[in-house]
Amino acid sequence: MREMEFKMERQGLLAAGDHVTVTEGVLPSNYYYTIDPSLAMSGNYPFRERLLAREGTVVNVLENERGFYVRVQFEE
Repeated sequence: MREMEFKMERQGLLAAGDHVTVTEGVLPSNYYYTIDPSLAMSGNYPFRERLLAREGTVVNVLENERGFYVRVQFEE
């Protein structure tokens, strides 16, 4: 199991238990992931930490002073 954090800009787009798919983006030295359809975005991950799974389950949604964050669990 692997958990990743995604930044969500608006409240209520995702909830715990939701099944999500992600799209992989490539930068010159990193990967980043977007929950489809553009609901939340991950930080950058180096090539050695590439995500192999493309489907996961939302574990929880947190709100803090910086915004909304979604924790997603993937089976790898």
